Amino acid sequence: MWKDILSLFKGGGLCEEAYQEALLMLQESHGMYRDAVAALHREGGLAEDIYERDRQINKYERSVRRKIVTHLSVSTKPDINMGLVLTAIVVDIERIGDYTKNIVELAVGLDEPFDALELGDDVRTVEETVGRMFDNVTLALKESDEARARTVMEDHSRVAALTEEDVLKLRQSKVLSGRSGHAVTVALYLRFLKRVSAHIKNVATSVVNPYHRIGFREKDGSDRNG
Repeated sequence: MWKDILSLFKGGGLCEEAYQEALLMLQESHGMYRDAVAALHREGGLAEDIYERDRQINKYERSVRRKIVTHLSVSTKPDINMGLVLTAIVVDIERIGDYTKNIVELAVGLDEPFDALELGDDVRTVEETVGRMFDNVTLALKESDEARARTVMEDHSRVAALTEEDVLKLRQSKVLSGRSGHAVTVALYLRFLKRVSAHIKNVATSVVNPYHRIGFREKDGSDRNG
């Protein structure tokens, strides 16, 4: 399905403009994520421009919607499926920006660089996995690469399982025991990372799923058309 849609995006006009703006949204979200993680670890500034960058992503989303509506209104042969799919994608990308903004806000509230202590290795694994997911989902959209899209979906499953396991340890005081403030910070960060991962996964599903299954797992075998 995505290959057919991609051919429309590369045909020029409003469809291609909307598609390119969606890719710009994804690129900007990736940059915000990198800077947010760096800010939390004090490996970069506190990204004072994070709110302006988030507003730019919101502007892109509104522009994509306007272009899709215009295309559907004036085209003699409008592709409704294309419009629905691209609109769904930009909603998820916009939400990624919101969660990266939350990470920066978490960093601002810390007096020292973030340290997950006993969960440090797990947190680094999740951070690196999410960064890799950004790269893969971008290539999946540009090249209609279903294998990369499925890799993103599999990575999210691992991120979700690991973050939930660690949050449970925090709730049961199996780690960071007696350090409630520190535990809350780590738990929030894990949740934010999981949500960023989830929205990247949702974008990836558009490459392998029909519109009504965007955001959901891919059906197996003969059920994929259902």
